[in-house]
Amino acid sequence: MSFTLAKTERLAAILAQVPVIPVLTFNDVQSGVETAKALRDGGLTVLEITMRTPQALDVLTAIVNEVEGVTVGAGTILEPEHVQKAIAAGAAFLVSPGSSSRLLAAGGEAPIPYLPGCSTASEAMHLAERGVTFAKFFPAGPAGGAPFLKSLVAPLPELHFVPTGGIDMGNVRDYLAIKNVVCCGGSWVAPQQAIESGDWAAIKALASEASALKAR
Repeated sequence: MSFTLAKTERLAAILAQVPVIPVLTFNDVQSGVETAKALRDGGLTVLEITMRTPQALDVLTAIVNEVEGVTVGAGTILEPEHVQKAIAAGAAFLVSPGSSSRLLAAGGEAPIPYLPGCSTASEAMHLAERGVTFAKFFPAGPAGGAPFLKSLVAPLPELHFVPTGGIDMGNVRDYLAIKNVVCCGGSWVAPQQAIESGDWAAIKALASEASALKAR
C-alpha cells in the first residue's frame, strides 16, 4: 500500500478548493449533469458521486465529459473492485465511509487519491499508522460531531478530516471552525426534491451559500 506524498498533495489540493463537497446520489444521467452544472455555477466545484445506484458510474462519466470546471470523485467505495470501476469511469478521487485492510490496500495503490473513512479514535489511529493524512469522518453527527473531532486535534495532529453525515447550514460552521477539518461533505446543497423537480436555481442558491463559507 502506498499513500504517497504526491497523491496526498493532490488530495489536499482537491479538498482545499471548497468548504463543502456535495455528496450526491443519482438515478439518471441527465439529472446528474444538470445538478453538477448548478452546483458549479454556485461555486462548489468538487463533487462526490456515491456508488449507490446502478446509474452511478454512467452519471460520473457524463459529468466528467460534459461539465467543465468540476472535479468529480466516487464515493461509497466499499470493495477493491469498486476502485477500478470508479477509475475507469473517470473519477479524480475515491471516498469510502469506513476502511478495511483490503480496501486500504486497493485505495493506497490506486493512481488517484483515496480518502478513507473512520468514526472512532482507534480507527483514526489505524489510518495514521498506514500513512493516511486525510480521512473522512462518518457518520459525523452520530459519531460525536464537532466536539469529538475537536478532541482529536491534540492527540492526532497529523490527521485532517472531512466530516460527513448529519451536517447542514445549521451546524457546518461548527465543523469548519475546527483546526483539523479541511472541508465538509453534505447532501443538503442538492436536496433530492430539488433534483427530482429540476429546480436548478434552488440548488445553485444553496451552493452559493455554502461556497461562501470558510474553513479555519
